[in-house]
Amino acid sequence: MQTFIKRLAVVATIGMFIVLVQGALVTTTGSAEGCGQSWPLCNGQFIPSYALETMIEFSHRIVAGIEGVLIAIVGIGALRYWRDRLEVRILAPLMGSFIIIQALLGAAAVMWPQTPEILALHFGISLIAFASVLLLTLLLHDVDGRDKLRDVSIPRSFRRAVWGLMFYTYAAVYVGAYVRHKEVSLACADWPLCNGSAFPGFTGPAGIVFTHRVTGGLIVFGVVGLIYWASRFRDRRPDLFAATLIAGVLIIAQAASGAFVVLTQLDTFATMSHGMFVSLFFGTLAYLCMQVLPRPESARQPQPVNPHPSTQSQPKVVPAP
Repeated sequence: MQTFIKRLAVVATIGMFIVLVQGALVTTTGSAEGCGQSWPLCNGQFIPSYALETMIEFSHRIVAGIEGVLIAIVGIGALRYWRDRLEVRILAPLMGSFIIIQALLGAAAVMWPQTPEILALHFGISLIAFASVLLLTLLLHDVDGRDKLRDVSIPRSFRRAVWGLMFYTYAAVYVGAYVRHKEVSLACADWPLCNGSAFPGFTGPAGIVFTHRVTGGLIVFGVVGLIYWASRFRDRRPDLFAATLIAGVLIIAQAASGAFVVLTQLDTFATMSHGMFVSLFFGTLAYLCMQVLPRPESARQPQPVNPHPSTQSQPKVVPAP
């Protein structure tokens, strides 16, 4: 059963990523109203007649519903078999709570008109759900035994920097989602300049887009700094150095996809790639946040070992009468 839960956790992680990608597709193609204002039914029907927008929106709902069931099973199973780990007791309820919040926000967006500020929260909630199921999956599988590396001490300042970048990235992602839902993505019609200006200011539609670009650029510098910092103790913490390198590749890909969004005039593939890369980048940052924390004391304690294993494996010999 433990093996089954571990494998199901992998499926749930992939499924949550698909939900994120589908959500980006719904926003990009303007398919949010493909099922009208009915939820959970689609245009008042369990199996609706399909137009393209309806298919995109309804398939998103179906996959999200299946994902909710998977997360529930994985969460219950993790609490059943790995409850002794503090991380499991935190991550399992976290991913369950945020997948419910995500569904409720999605339902509210369909049934009642929402402001861009509220709609931007939807993607952020989905990111937390994805990061939590990803961390739980990695913890259950203990990839390459790297969980034990958390026992090796690192500078507290590095830990604070990782967590600070995580919170800052979440805020920057919200700004990016707000830009998309505000429909001002092309307020800066060129890249890297904004309408031919290096500094268009922070007001108006162009200012919103410029703010998003500045916040994204600061993340790039932050990740480069973490890579250099982690390289100084890579011998004893190779997990952190490898994760910062992956984060570096993903943030560069994220920046490049953002440029293509503008240069291709909101091409569907470029826009979806922008959402995919930021999701993977956020998941990598979440992994870094877990790895910089020391393991709970209960996880460090060795499991009791039977000093006389042969006494359990050998049957008792009863002398003949």
